[in-house]
Amino acid sequence: MTISPRQPVRQLRLVVEAEDYDAALAFYRDVLGLPQRAAYAQGDDERVAILDVGHATLEIANPAHKRAIDDVEVGRQVAGHLRVAFEVDDAAATTDRLVDAGAELVAPPTRTPWGSLNSRLDAPAGLHVTLFQELGGEEGVPPGVRTEAGPDGSAGTVRT
Repeated sequence: MTISPRQPVRQLRLVVEAEDYDAALAFYRDVLGLPQRAAYAQGDDERVAILDVGHATLEIANPAHKRAIDDVEVGRQVAGHLRVAFEVDDAAATTDRLVDAGAELVAPPTRTPWGSLNSRLDAPAGLHVTLFQELGGEEGVPPGVRTEAGPDGSAGTVRT
């Protein structure tokens, strides 16, 4: 398999349908603090806002890994097929702020074996959310876990 030197996908955009659009927009834009890049309306009831989340990744996990992360972060299986994770500077304070704004706390900030502080929330628009704070400044690898090489032989190389 040949990999193009130019990354073929320029942006990840997760599209979420929110029955209560105004409440969801206020939660993610105003409380979590995601800057609004654009917003559009057509007629009286068709609206969309595009919020900037900074750097985006798509994490593909097999069922065993999904269960393992649920066990570490929550202590039981709670996440559905999709979980949205936001890296924040202060997981504890952000968790408190989001709970005060209406998110349901699933698990409080918990130190993980890979050196981050993670919490879980059920948030507006039906999203199951992880907030994570990298305590060592960057993502770590826990003892007993190996890195796997990508198709070009690199392990974890990120191209921007």
